Amino acid sequence: MKKRVTGIGGVFFKSQDPDAAKDWYRKHLGFNTDQWGCTFWWIDENGNKCSTQWSPFKKDTDYFEPSQKEFMMNFRVENLDELLETLKSEGVKVIDNTESYDYGKFGWIVDPEGNKIELWEPNDEVFLKE
Repeated sequence: MKKRVTGIGGVFFKSQDPDAAKDWYRKHLGFNTDQWGCTFWWIDENGNKCSTQWSPFKKDTDYFEPSQKEFMMNFRVENLDELLETLKSEGVKVIDNTESYDYGKFGWIVDPEGNKIELWEPNDEVFLKE
């Protein structure tokens, strides 16, 4: 079986005050925060430099919709388009749009509990150039 999820791409949650949350995590836990949150860098089993994102979102964000949950998980995947087709064929609710950026491609599914899950086919090479 081909790999599906290769790691955690991010932890996203709703916050009353995202800037205050970033400040608290910076002060008390040493997060190196920026406008998006904090990027954690790590090396995978093949020696590739990879990232995981931590981000507080505004409480009224619609980015997690259709989920009404306070959080959204993001998982790293190897071949997003192929995985989304496989998941559709398995009866998983797939949100029928993908988005591409220089740092990767994104797609979304919804689990049986109503959690929106973001799937990310990363391009970590973009970050290495910074």
